[in-house]
Amino acid sequence: MDISKLNLAELRDLLEKAKLEVKHREKKDIAAAREEIYAIAHRLGLPLKNLIGTGMRVTSGKVAVQYRNPADPSQEWTGRGRQPKWVKELIESGQSMDAARV
Repeated sequence: MDISKLNLAELRDLLEKAKLEVKHREKKDIAAAREEIYAIAHRLGLPLKNLIGTGMRVTSGKVAVQYRNPADPSQEWTGRGRQPKWVKELIESGQSMDAARV
């Protein structure tokens, strides 16, 4: 197909059709890959979780608490993200974060 001979409207139409075709093929390829993975797990008699769990990082979404406020043990922090107010106050008071480490 020689697209240099298409007018602007025809090019835009072709572009939209191409985008739709790409999405369709991506969905089709993902479905085929998923079926192949399930077939391999079934053939080996393994739960899918065991098959993909090796070599892939699987997280539970929870991060263990690393710090607890010595003045109020109900206040905890994982050490990730923004420091809570109590952590900033602890540091400003001259105390070490080791005092709050769990």
